Amino acid sequence: MNRWQCLAIVGLMLWPPTPADGSTAGLIEIDGAIGPATAEYVARAIGEADRQDYECLIVRLDTPGGLLESTKRIVQSFYGSPRPVVVYVGPAGSTATSAGCFITLAADVAVMAPGTSIGAAHPVSSGGGGGTEEAGGVMEEKMTNYAASYIESIAQRRQRNVEWAGKAVRTSASITADEALKLGVIEVLAEDMPALLRQLEGRAAQGRRLATADAEIVAIPMSTRERFFQMIWRPEVMFFLMLVAIYGIIGELSNPGAIVPGVVGVIAFILALYMGSVLPVNAAGLALIVLAVGLFVVDAFATTHGVLTFGGIVAFLLGGFMLFDQAEGGLRLSWTVLLPSALCTAAFFIFVAGAGLKAQFLPVKAGAQTLLGQTADAVTRIDATGGTVFVEGEYWSATSDTPADAGETVEITGRDGLNLYVKPRPKEA
Repeated sequence: MNRWQCLAIVGLMLWPPTPADGSTAGLIEIDGAIGPATAEYVARAIGEADRQDYECLIVRLDTPGGLLESTKRIVQSFYGSPRPVVVYVGPAGSTATSAGCFITLAADVAVMAPGTSIGAAHPVSSGGGGGTEEAGGVMEEKMTNYAASYIESIAQRRQRNVEWAGKAVRTSASITADEALKLGVIEVLAEDMPALLRQLEGRAAQGRRLATADAEIVAIPMSTRERFFQMIWRPEVMFFLMLVAIYGIIGELSNPGAIVPGVVGVIAFILALYMGSVLPVNAAGLALIVLAVGLFVVDAFATTHGVLTFGGIVAFLLGGFMLFDQAEGGLRLSWTVLLPSALCTAAFFIFVAGAGLKAQFLPVKAGAQTLLGQTADAVTRIDATGGTVFVEGEYWSATSDTPADAGETVEITGRDGLNLYVKPRPKEA
């Protein structure tokens, strides 16, 4: 080996290593409320990023908040991730409110775009009976202290501003991206995704240096199952299922034997129950909707000139508005959904269900049962052995415990097949 070959080998050994070409960063996007489907999506994406040996997983976030239980699952997934997780609140106009604040602080690297905001993480507790309403007194204090200690532990673990994190819960503090950078709530301010990748270059995360300047971004989309549950995990969907259940079940009761309305109503009712176990439902709002249905039904029989129907519409609107009004993540029904639904429901009970239910209690107007209580003329003598009467243009066999002579008026008291039971009608004085 000559001198030049030795120098070449030494030079290669001393030359700094070139970053590997073709590095890749995974990307998932979370828009809207945080729920069970979101937590499942994040956990699956973290596993995918590890299997594909991505430099990091970027979570682009824009959320008004969500369920605390789902938020805890996401935070735990971040803690257990073998790859660095970067949360990017963007683009401009996006927010990381409530649950989004917890998620952003739990990331290995927290990034925001100019024109975004973070904070307002004061908890909303679950009310009795599955309802959700902001608790007062001791319960509110317990929930606030728990959420504050939880978010402070997250900030401490990620070496971020613990004091501000506590304020985000206790006083619903909210700040802009520029303020978050100054206060040490986030590490990076990036206008867009290319700027984010450039600023992540060389940053230490989980004991490694990120090489993302020229990284290719690979989107990890939601699976069909996750998209389906994310789609139905909405207050409008549960409300629609409740309406279908009401229409179907009441429609079956007002028209027995129709079958299809009953089957559809029961299926919708079961699905609504399932969603009610996931969504934070307010018991008071649900009770008002049940009251509204009761008022619609009663008004079909009572002569109130529409007073109960009007009360039912008011109760329906208030119940629908309260059903998710103060739920976690700002879940609520808009008036554009509630008002048409209330009017359609009132019309359904007035013109369809009401008429059908009334018909169930009307006296029989056709068939053999209409003979009961009618009077007829005895064609022949009628006694316990038999006889004949003429009624509604037909001759019928008849028997009577009290004999009646031919031509006498008798009253029909019963029927057995083609034989009528009659009794003589008392003669007027």
